[in-house]
Amino acid sequence: MIIRPLEKRDIPLVTNWSRIEGFAPGAGDVGIYQHTDRQGLWVGTIGDKPIGCIAGVRYNSLYGFVGLFIVEKIQRGKGYGIKLWNHAFEHLSNLPCIGLEAALDRVDDYSTWGFKKSSLTTRWQWEGDRPIDNNFESSDIEISSLMVLQDNQIPAIAVQSYDAKREPSPRPHFLSDWLNHPAGTVLALVDSQGSCHGFGRIRPCLLPHGEGWRIGPLLADTPQLAESLIQLLLKRHNGVVLIDSPGLNPLANKLLQKLGFSNISQTIRMYRGNQPPISMNDVYGLACLELG
Repeated sequence: MIIRPLEKRDIPLVTNWSRIEGFAPGAGDVGIYQHTDRQGLWVGTIGDKPIGCIAGVRYNSLYGFVGLFIVEKIQRGKGYGIKLWNHAFEHLSNLPCIGLEAALDRVDDYSTWGFKKSSLTTRWQWEGDRPIDNNFESSDIEISSLMVLQDNQIPAIAVQSYDAKREPSPRPHFLSDWLNHPAGTVLALVDSQGSCHGFGRIRPCLLPHGEGWRIGPLLADTPQLAESLIQLLLKRHNGVVLIDSPGLNPLANKLLQKLGFSNISQTIRMYRGNQPPISMNDVYGLACLELG
């Protein structure tokens, strides 16, 4: 097997692998991963045929993330996966912290590489044929004092500043690509001074059978504002909707359960090195599990 950088022509195949594995890739996701770290995505090939892929993305000199780790089923058990893993791990090995999202049955495997469990990540699903509950308990006073801005109305610097204080690493390039992608809708809650108090994106995604939507990221000052954003995003796009909530926000799961989302799967966030010392209390939905 030869390992080479992911190329544009690989994106449809890698996206389909992600769909088959149940990752529910969003429209344009893999291309955005590539922009985040131009040296951080690879495919393994036998001859000219890709048979696996992995991402090892360096956000900066302090933090990186491993994801999008797939080997075609017919090629598993032949040592190709460990070769891809070693390649990505070497790319990140000098960083003080590396994160990943582990399937429950892979936690012990990653533990042997020095990764430690941090928290439980839950994937929630909204059934698209259900009516939206109009009896949301969001504070009318709280939401009425803010402007709901959409897509190109949103001041980029306000959202980037808000995000940087609530994520393990500032990610301006990723966030710019993510929020400016034409697929789906981005909403932000902004006050009269131009400060952001929450934002979220919903984008089309590929389910194992059919299509749906994914919400992420979703950040807000309070559960009430997060609730308002979810309601507004659901009203704009009908269908099955997924959202991945971080276990380090004790209010996220309670909110999604209250709103009628169903818990459909769980993974474990793990870190090698010092876990980023940042609160996740305002993070209700992760952008994507493949990039953390």
